[in-house]
Amino acid sequence: MRDEDYLSVVNGQIFIDCFQKLHWFGKKMAYQKVNADLRTSGHSQYLDNDDIQATALDLEWDMEKELEEPGFDQFQPDNAETQNLGHSETLDLHLDSIQPASSPKGRFQRLQEESDYVTHYTRSAPKTSRCNFCYLLKIICIGTILFSFGILIGYYAHMNCPSDAKPSRTNDPQLYQDILKTIKAEDIKKSFRTWIQLYKREDDLEISKKIKTHWTELGLEDTQLMNYSVLLDFPASSPGTITVSSTGQCFYPDGQPCREEARRGHSQDLLSSYAAYSAKGTLQADVIDVSYGTVDDLKRITKFKNTTNQIALLKLGKLPLLYKISLLEKAGFGGALLYTDPCDIPKSGDLSAETFMVTLNPGGDPSTPGYPSLDGSFRHSRPNLTSLLVQPISVSFAKKLIPLPKLRMDDDACRPLELPHNEKRTVRLQVHTVTKFKTVTNVIGYLKGLTSPDRYIIVGSNHHVGYSYNGQEWASSTAIITAFIQALMLRVKKGWRPERTIVFCSWGGTTWGNIGSYEWGEDFAKILQKNAVAYVSLHSPVRGNTSLHPVASPSLQQLVLEKNKFNCTRRAQCPGTNVSSIQIQGDADYFINHLGVPTVQFAYEDIKALESQSFLSEAIFTKHATKIEEVDPSFKLHEVITKLSGEVILQIASEPVLPFNALDIALGVQNSLKADEPSVPHLLAMAARLRESAELFQSDEMRPANDPEERAPGRVRMLNDILQDLEKNFLVEQVPPGFYRNILYHLDGKTSQFSILKEAWEQCSPLASNETFQEAVSDVLNSINSAQVSFKAGLDVFESVLVEKN
Repeated sequence: MRDEDYLSVVNGQIFIDCFQKLHWFGKKMAYQKVNADLRTSGHSQYLDNDDIQATALDLEWDMEKELEEPGFDQFQPDNAETQNLGHSETLDLHLDSIQPASSPKGRFQRLQEESDYVTHYTRSAPKTSRCNFCYLLKIICIGTILFSFGILIGYYAHMNCPSDAKPSRTNDPQLYQDILKTIKAEDIKKSFRTWIQLYKREDDLEISKKIKTHWTELGLEDTQLMNYSVLLDFPASSPGTITVSSTGQCFYPDGQPCREEARRGHSQDLLSSYAAYSAKGTLQADVIDVSYGTVDDLKRITKFKNTTNQIALLKLGKLPLLYKISLLEKAGFGGALLYTDPCDIPKSGDLSAETFMVTLNPGGDPSTPGYPSLDGSFRHSRPNLTSLLVQPISVSFAKKLIPLPKLRMDDDACRPLELPHNEKRTVRLQVHTVTKFKTVTNVIGYLKGLTSPDRYIIVGSNHHVGYSYNGQEWASSTAIITAFIQALMLRVKKGWRPERTIVFCSWGGTTWGNIGSYEWGEDFAKILQKNAVAYVSLHSPVRGNTSLHPVASPSLQQLVLEKNKFNCTRRAQCPGTNVSSIQIQGDADYFINHLGVPTVQFAYEDIKALESQSFLSEAIFTKHATKIEEVDPSFKLHEVITKLSGEVILQIASEPVLPFNALDIALGVQNSLKADEPSVPHLLAMAARLRESAELFQSDEMRPANDPEERAPGRVRMLNDILQDLEKNFLVEQVPPGFYRNILYHLDGKTSQFSILKEAWEQCSPLASNETFQEAVSDVLNSINSAQVSFKAGLDVFESVLVEKN
C-alpha cells in the first residue's frame, strides 16, 4: 500500500473512533438526564412513588428502543473498532453510515422538543449535566484537532511522493534535454557498423526481422512486420548496351567496351545501372542533345529537328525526371540516355565513371495504383511505366558521344557537356529488365500517447532491400532512428510518456519508388487522413559535411528555426541555416502529397550540392553512397541530426497545443504570388484575405491556447484539429508528373512561385484565355479559398462555444 493511501485509511479511522465516542457519551447523557429528572420529580405533589417508577421504566424502555434503530447499530464498542482496522470494506460501511439524518442531534434533543417534556419537566439543568457537557466539549475539540492533524499529514505526505510514483510533465523542455543527452555519436557509429555487416549476409525480410527484434528489446511496444507483395523491376542477367553505328563499337553504360572480362569485373555495378520500369527492347536512332529537357529546351530543338522516335541525350537536374520523361514522350522521342553533367557534381566525389539507377515509378506498387497490395486485390499488368527506352550512362561514356575537341577549360571554369547541333550520332540502344512480384516488408513500432493516443507523429527511415542497390544511406538512417528509440525508451521506463502516439517506421522498397510507405499509407489511409499529425523524415540524413539543410512545411518552419538556433548555442561553429519548403526525395512523399501532413527533414549536404541543380539526388549511385564514414568519421553529424529530429518529435508529440504556425502558411501563399509573371490580381486579393484571417486566428485562438491560465482542453482539441488539417486545403488533384500535389512546396529553393502556375505559364503561350493556365489558376484559387473557409469556420466555432459558456 502506498504511503498516502495508508495515511488516508488511518485518518478515516480516527474520524470514526471520535464520532463513535461522541455518540456513546450522548447516550450516557440521555440516560443520566432522564434519571436526574425522575429523582427531582420525587418531591412533586402531582406524582406518587409508583407513578415515578412507572414513568422511569417507560422512558428507559423508549430510549433503548430508539437507540436500537438503524443508523446506530453500526457504531461498535471500542473493542469492536480495533477489529476493523485495515479492512476497507468495513471502513466504507462506517463512512456511509455517517449521515446528517442520524447525527447526534440525536434522541436527547428530540426528547426536549416534545411538548409533554417541556410541560412536565421544565427546570434548570443539574450540575452533573453541565459537567458532562464540558467533558463532551473536550472530546469534540480533541477529535477535531486529531482529524485536522491527520489531514495535514496525509496532504504533505502525498505532495512529497517521489517523482517516479507518477508520470512527469510531458511538455517540460528540460525533460526533452534529459532524453536527448543520452544520445551519443559512438553508439550511433557502432549501430551503423552492425547494420552494414548484417546486409552483406541477409536479405530484406531477415533485416526487417532483426530491426523488429532490436526495437522490441529496447522496449518499443506493439512492433509489427507489415508485408506487401508488389511488382518490382530488376535488371536482367545481362546489362543494357549502347552500340555506336558509325564504328560498330559496343559499350556498357559505364563506358567500358562490351567484353566478357569487363562484364565480369564490374558485374554488380553494370547490373545496377538501369531505369526501373522502363520500356524494354531495342531502338536504333539518332541521338539528340536536349540538355536538361525543359520546356524551353524542347521548344528550341523541335523547331529545327525531327524528334519522332529519336533518342534524347538528357541531363539530370532542374526538374523532376518524371516530368522531363513526359515532355519527351509528348515530343515523340523513343528513348533517352540519362547522365549527370560533371559541372553539376561536387568536386569532392569523382563520379565520371560511376553508373547509377533511377526509378520511373511515381510511388507505390505499380500493379495496384491508388490502393494497397493486399491478398486478393486486382493486379494491373504494368511491366513498364513509360513508352521510352531509358538507360542511365556514366559521364565518361557521355564524353565519348560528344567530341572532346569541343570541350575546353578556361581558367578552371567548368564547361557543361554539349553535343554540337551539326554533329550526328546514331546508336542502337538495348534495354533489358525483368519485372516480378516480391515481398516488401515494413517495420512498424508504436509508443502510445498518454492523453491523445489517437493522434500520430510518424517517424520514418528506410532499410536495405537486398535485391540490387547496396548503398549505405539506409544503415545511416536506421542507426539514427534506433538511437532515438533507445534514448526515448529509457525515459518511458521511468514513467514518462508523450501526450500523442509516436509511430516509428522502417520502410522497405524505397529504391523502386517509396513502395513500402505508399502501401502502408494506402492500407491505413482512412485512419491517417484523420489522425496523422506530422511526419519526420530520416531519409539519407548525411549526404555531405559542410551545411545543415532542413526542409519543412510552412507551418513547421518556425519550430525548425527555433530548434536549430538552440542547437547553435551548443556548438562553436554554426552557419546560418535557411529553412525551405521544397520537394525532397524519400518516403515523405505519400504523407506530403496524399495526406497533407506537415513534414520536416534534417540532412547534412555539401554546399556545392546545394548550389548546383536540383533533383540530382534522383540518381542513386552504387558506390558514391558507400563513403559515410569518410564524410562523418566521428559520427558527430549523425548525433546532431538525431537530436534535432528528436527535439522536434518530442515537442510535436508532447505540447498541449501543436507547435504549428498558421500565419506562416498565409505568408507563404502571398510570397508565392509575388512573381512578375504570371500576375493574377484576384489571387493576390484572395491571399490578402487569407492572411487577415490567419492573423485573427493566431491572435484570438493561438495566443490564449498557449497560456496555461486561459487554456481549456475542449478548445485546445478543436484548435489542434484545425492546425493539423490546414495543409490538406492545398492538395490539388491533377499536377504534372513528378510535381507535388501539395502546392505549398516549391520545385527548388531558387523559385518561390507556385510550381503548377510556373509550369503552366511556361507551357502555354502568354494568353489570358489559355485553358491550361486557367485551370492551374483555378486550382490555386480553390486551395486558398478552402484554407480561408477553414479559418473562418474555426473562428465561428470558437465564438459559438464561448457564447454558450457565457
